[in-house]
Amino acid sequence: MRVLGSSDLLALWERGAARHALDRSALLAAFARPDLAPETIAELPLGELTSSLLRLREASFGARFRSHVDCERCGQRLELTLDVRSLLQPVPNGGVSAGEIDVGALRVRAPSLFDLAAVANEPDTERAARRLLERCTIEGDASALSDAELHEVEDRLEDLDPNADLAFLVHCASCGHDSTTQLDAGVLLWDEIEAHARALLGEVHLLARAYGWSEGEILALSAARRAAYLAMVDA
Repeated sequence: MRVLGSSDLLALWERGAARHALDRSALLAAFARPDLAPETIAELPLGELTSSLLRLREASFGARFRSHVDCERCGQRLELTLDVRSLLQPVPNGGVSAGEIDVGALRVRAPSLFDLAAVANEPDTERAARRLLERCTIEGDASALSDAELHEVEDRLEDLDPNADLAFLVHCASCGHDSTTQLDAGVLLWDEIEAHARALLGEVHLLARAYGWSEGEILALSAARRAAYLAMVDA
C-alpha cells in the first residue's frame, strides 16, 4: 500500500478540494491502488474501494483513529476510537470482493461507485435502494421485488461484499440510547487529508518567510526536521 508523503498530500488536496465527495473517494482510491488503471476505480465493488481507502489511511496515519457521532435521541456528541483492522471484514473468494448473487430469478452484481453516483441525488432512501438494485441487476426484473425480497437481496449483497457498508452500534452514556452509525471511508480520509494539508501549508508559509526556501525544498524535509526548524523560528 502506498503512503501519503507531504507533496502527495498537498497535490491530492488541491485536486480534490472542489470535487464531489464521491469523486474525492475515486481520486484517493486511485492513489492507493496504482496497480489499477484510474478509469477503472469507480467500477470496483464498494467494499474493495472502502478497503483501499482505509488501508491508505492506516499506512499514512496509523490504524487507530478518533471520530464522533451525535446521539440521534439527545444530540450528545459521542467520541469514538476506531481501528482499521477491526473495521474491515474478511471477504469471500480469497479476498476478491467482486461477484454476483442469485436470488430467485434475479442475478445481481455488487454495487460500485458509479452506481452510487447515479442515485446520489435521490432524496427517498427506499427509491434510491430500488434504483441502485435495478442498475446492478444482470438478469431478471428488480422492479417486481417485494419489500421482503428486496431486503433478502440486500442481505445477500452484504455477505458478498461485507466492507461496502461499514456499520456499527453506538451507545450513548447520557441517555442510554443505542443506535447504528455508518462509516464513510472517503469522507473520513478526506477530512484528515484536508487538516494535514492546511497544517503543512502553515509550516511552508512560516519556513519560507524565515529562510527563503521554496515549497519543494521545505516539503523535502522530514517532518522531524521541519518541526525542529519551526521550533527555532518560534524561539
